[in-house]
Amino acid sequence: MATNTQTLERLFAAGDIDIARGALFDRVPGSLGGGPEGGPDFDRVEGMLLGLAIGDALGRPTEAQLPERRAAAHGELRDYLPTRHSDGLPIGLPSDDSQMAFWTLEQLIESGRLRPERLARLFATETIYGIGKSVLQFVHHARSGGVPWYRCGVKSAGNGALMRIAPVLVPHLREGTTELWVDTALAAMLTHNDSASIASCLAFVDILRQLMAMDAPPPADWWPATWIAATRDLEVDPTYESRAPHYADFQGPLWRFVERAIAEAEAESWSTLEACNAWYSGAYLLETVPSALYILMRHADDPEEAIVRAVNDSRDNDTTAAIVGAAVGALHGHDALPERWLQGLTGRTRRDDDGHMFALLAEAGRIFGDG
Repeated sequence: MATNTQTLERLFAAGDIDIARGALFDRVPGSLGGGPEGGPDFDRVEGMLLGLAIGDALGRPTEAQLPERRAAAHGELRDYLPTRHSDGLPIGLPSDDSQMAFWTLEQLIESGRLRPERLARLFATETIYGIGKSVLQFVHHARSGGVPWYRCGVKSAGNGALMRIAPVLVPHLREGTTELWVDTALAAMLTHNDSASIASCLAFVDILRQLMAMDAPPPADWWPATWIAATRDLEVDPTYESRAPHYADFQGPLWRFVERAIAEAEAESWSTLEACNAWYSGAYLLETVPSALYILMRHADDPEEAIVRAVNDSRDNDTTAAIVGAAVGALHGHDALPERWLQGLTGRTRRDDDGHMFALLAEAGRIFGDG
C-alpha cells in the first residue's frame, strides 16, 4: 500500500491535485512537546476542537442570515438558542462543520493516521446536517462506487473543507514531520479539489500549529501575513472573483484578495461588522477567510468576544465562528472557553450519540497526547 507521501507525489505528477508544490511542503514543523510526559499539551487540542464545535453550535440556528436581520430578531447572540431541533432547549447542537471535523478525528483514532479512502467512506455514509452543495456532490461521487476517493472532490472555493480540517493536525503534534502537510492536502482535496480551498486548509493548519506554541496572542498583522506567506506559492488559480460590489474589479488568487481586503479594512478602521459587510461573509472563501482573519486580528486576545463577533457579524456564521473558535481555542486552551458554553454543548455528532465529541477527545489524548 502506498504511503500518503507517495500518493500525494503521484497526484502532483499526474496533475490530479489543484495546487502547486509550494515551499510549505518542505518545511519541517517540528515537535510540539509540552505536556507532562513530553507529548503535546492536549489542553490546546481540546480548546481547538471544542472551540470549533462551540462556534458551530452558536451559529447554527441563524446560519446564512444577514447580520442586521439576525440582530433585529435576536439582539446580540452570546449563548445557544433554543430551536425545534433541540426540543426548545438552549443547547449546542452540531452542523456539518463539527460533525465532519469530529468524524475526521474518529477516523484518525481508529486508523492511527489519516486514511483518505476510509475518511471518504465515512463522510459518504453518514447523515450530514446542513450539507453544502459541494459536499453533496462529493457524496454523490463517493457513493457511485466507480470513482476513486481522490477524484470525488469538486472544484469549489467554498469553505466546506476548511471548516473540518483542524483535527488533521492532532496525530502530528508529537513528531512534527512534513507528513503534516501531506495529510492536510489529501484531507482537503477529498471534498474540495480546488486551489484556494487546499491552500486555505494548509495555511490554517500551519496557523493552528503555531498558535499552540504561543504563550500570548500574536500581533494583529501576524494573522494575514502568516496566511499569505503560506499560500502565495501554493495557489494555481488566478481567476477567482469577488461577489461583493465593493470589489467588483477583483480577479486573482485568494491570497491577493486577502491582502487587499485586510489592508483596506485596517486603513479604514472598519469594525468587524463593517468589514464583513464590505466583502460579504458567506460560504465562499473570498468571504470566509478575510472575515475570520479580521475578527482574529481584533479579538484573538478574548476567546469569548472573538467567537461572539463571528456569530453576530458574519453571514455564514456557524463556519466563521467554527474557524475562529478553533484558532482561539488552540491559542488559549480548553480552560479559556466559557464554562456555560462547554456545559451546554451536547457533544453530539449523530442523532443519538450525545457526548461523543468528549469521548473522542479523551481517546485522542490517550493515543496522541500523554495518555
